[in-house]
Amino acid sequence: MGSGGPRPGVGPPDGGWGWVVLGACFVVTGFAYGFPKAVSVFFRALMRDFGAGYSDTAWVSSIMLAMLYGTGPVSSILVTRFGCRPVMLAGGLLASAGMILASFASRLLELYLTAGVLTGLGLALNFQPSLIMLGLYFERRRPLANGLAAAGSPVFLSALSPLGQLLLERFGWRGGFLLFGGLLLHCCACGAVMRPPPGPGSRPRADREEDCAGDAPGEADGARLRLREAPPRGRARRRLLDVAVCTDRAFVVYVVTKFLMALGLFVPAILLVNYAKDAGVPDAEAAFLLSIVGFVDIVARPACGALAGLARLRPHVPYLFSLALLANGLTDLSSARARSYGTLVAFCIAFGLSYGMVGALQFEVLMAAVGAPRFPSALGLVLLVEAVAVLIGPPSAGRLVDALKNYEIIFYLAGSEVALAGVFMAVATYCCLRRSWDTPPGPTTEGGASDTEDAEVEGESEPLPPGTQEPSSLEALEVLSPGAGSAELKAEADPGLTLESV
Repeated sequence: MGSGGPRPGVGPPDGGWGWVVLGACFVVTGFAYGFPKAVSVFFRALMRDFGAGYSDTAWVSSIMLAMLYGTGPVSSILVTRFGCRPVMLAGGLLASAGMILASFASRLLELYLTAGVLTGLGLALNFQPSLIMLGLYFERRRPLANGLAAAGSPVFLSALSPLGQLLLERFGWRGGFLLFGGLLLHCCACGAVMRPPPGPGSRPRADREEDCAGDAPGEADGARLRLREAPPRGRARRRLLDVAVCTDRAFVVYVVTKFLMALGLFVPAILLVNYAKDAGVPDAEAAFLLSIVGFVDIVARPACGALAGLARLRPHVPYLFSLALLANGLTDLSSARARSYGTLVAFCIAFGLSYGMVGALQFEVLMAAVGAPRFPSALGLVLLVEAVAVLIGPPSAGRLVDALKNYEIIFYLAGSEVALAGVFMAVATYCCLRRSWDTPPGPTTEGGASDTEDAEVEGESEPLPPGTQEPSSLEALEVLSPGAGSAELKAEADPGLTLESV
């Protein structure tokens, strides 16, 4: 797709240090997606201590998810400006500080600001940079890498939910929050291993300048000057946030699908434990239901990632994604009246399977839709839109539970929204995007770029006319195009451009 894909000999390494990066992505994804759901174990205790309803306490998870998604553009800009590693280190500290401060909260508002805002922001500053770095290290094995990294969510969910129940019983919710804050410091260790890939490739300027810091003083200054000045022939310049991606039809279809999906996808998982407790299931067994979802999810995500990487299926990943959404929605609809523990276990197995497929494919579909160069900006904008849906879905579901004292309608609504997202994705892809999606990836394509992107990238690779002035403030990120060799880094600067134009 477009020219964002790697060229022979200069593409992502598809291994090496990439496996360490993949391991860090596994941990970060586990915390980012598993943590907001695991916190729901403490809701009953919070309702009792603060005298609040379920909808009020559900805002803790909702704000955490909203910050995880809504600060996507901010994370994109920070990664562009400072690089992945420092942003992730700062995010790990923020996430930990939020949970530690939340353990001293005396009002729900303080919980919203600490566990919700601070921890959510910290998780966001870890999650998005880790995905960006993963895309720089993998191309041929990218579907498998995405599936393995996404498996961190069910692994951590299956561990954090029983751990949270154990901490709640032994130390109360305050002690549990304090210890969870200590666990989140592992995000800092994950950020420390996020070094840029070797050789020519797309990576933020801040990361490339880190490499120059180890050179001799004169050489480092010269390298920084060459990186900051005008791009040589074949190099593309990137904006801090490329909003032009919104004109891509494939991106628009994906955004609408994700909005509909986010309205209902997380609701059953957030309500599941309390739904089971209200049905008479003991607390420990109710918490174990989330672990069942996690165990099935652990198998589903890597398996689905490997399946999507097959040569015959990779051009049709959007349809596989649509099928996963439809299956998830139908699972919610068919299980709305589940009350016994056996039927709840069956629901968890089916839900975990379809949920794992969605998790394994969602970012692979986006990478294939917009291409690697525009993925950081596209991801930030998608997460922002998804944040709006997350702020609407779970809190509204909690309010309906408080008003109706009935979970059945919640499952019907959530299932309908997710199923609608799957149908829309399939129909829109078939009617509007079939030609671009079905184009098999070639040496210089990633499979299915829009015509707009191809024209854009081709234009970017042309040399600048003499005297042409670049836009100033937004174009602070310079990325080597895949065809640029290491010798181009040493090209002389165009005298027609100044440092102020970068």
